[in-house]
Amino acid sequence: MKPPFLFLFIVFIFILAVELYFTQALKVITADYTPVKRKYIMNVAYVISALTILFSALASIFPPPEWNSFLRLVLFIFILLFLSKLIGSTFLVIDDIIRGIKWIVSKFTSHSNRAISDSSHSISRLKFFSYLALTFSVIPAVSLIYGMLRGAYKYRVHKVKVIAPNLPDAFIGFKIVQLSDIHCGSFLSTEPLVKAFNIVLDQKPDIIFFTGDLVNNETSETKPHLDTYKMLKAPYGVYSCLGNHDYGDYIQWQSPEHKKENLEALKDVHKNSGWRLLMNEHVPIEKDGEKIALLGIENWGGNLRFPKYGKLENAHAGTENYPFKILLSHDPSHWDRQVLKESKYNDIDLTLSGHTHGMQFGIEIPGFKWSPVQYLYKNWAGLYKQDNQYLYVNRGLGFLGYPGRLGIWPEITVIELAKA
Repeated sequence: MKPPFLFLFIVFIFILAVELYFTQALKVITADYTPVKRKYIMNVAYVISALTILFSALASIFPPPEWNSFLRLVLFIFILLFLSKLIGSTFLVIDDIIRGIKWIVSKFTSHSNRAISDSSHSISRLKFFSYLALTFSVIPAVSLIYGMLRGAYKYRVHKVKVIAPNLPDAFIGFKIVQLSDIHCGSFLSTEPLVKAFNIVLDQKPDIIFFTGDLVNNETSETKPHLDTYKMLKAPYGVYSCLGNHDYGDYIQWQSPEHKKENLEALKDVHKNSGWRLLMNEHVPIEKDGEKIALLGIENWGGNLRFPKYGKLENAHAGTENYPFKILLSHDPSHWDRQVLKESKYNDIDLTLSGHTHGMQFGIEIPGFKWSPVQYLYKNWAGLYKQDNQYLYVNRGLGFLGYPGRLGIWPEITVIELAKA
């Protein structure tokens, strides 16, 4: 359903106004430049403005979800540039407000005082605010574009140790690699996945877990990467679960049957890749005659109306005699809302989740971690513990929406099991 014409017209006028504001700031800043340099800068600005308006018009006629990956990436770049200009233009609005107030005040002052004020301050102030507008446009634009071109594939290995007194001795030092949220439909090529999976193999894991969201919406997104998925191998296998995006809930299907066929095809991708997809069930992991239980459920969302397909009661049934249990559950809110809340699940030692992506934006330095997603999710990245139960939230390997990452880099998790 397309937006009404009046709405599109208002949006167009708004975009045009911001572009005019920003080019006016460039004119002020470049007033002292050489004619050739000034002409070059302004021409580049005009071309970018024209393309921004053109892509906005095309997006209103042809929905971006129907575009190919490259065109969506280009559109997103222009959206980022526009948003950066919008941030910078607020300083020009401040300048206009100040000038408007001064104009009103001048009506109640003498002509001579007004002349002195205009000659001594107005030009420098206009240039000052123009520089502010440019600065606060360039900084976010450059940062976000860096996040797209480099940050999206700036893979980071996070190593943690989980200590449990009830861990069987055979599993001391057992090495788990966790991946999550690949979102393969966002990748323009398969090379970044090959790079990431080689890093995984370099960790020499005993076992590999993938905690959901292989695709954005459709199984067809996996076609370029089918051989790449088969790279993931470990002595004790590769196991996976489904995330909220794997069900195709966010797009329109021709019929419920087509949606069901899509999910079945995605299950086949897991199987053909050598991944054991756990659908509300558990399997034993045996090493040197000792066993632990691996549980895996479908998506169970506790926040923002995400679907609750998972049935932990089914996966948990029959695990009473296993001394140590690991749960694969895509959404970390499940840990808060059910695993910790219901006493019958207090024997689940370690839950592995993803889902949040760390919002693909934030700050992580030693001793400090922040992202806007923390206002939506209590547990959003890294290792958490309550009593003897652990949760690890993977920051995700891929990206969705914003085609990049800034500050919260894509993650490969290495978890070593240890005994107290």
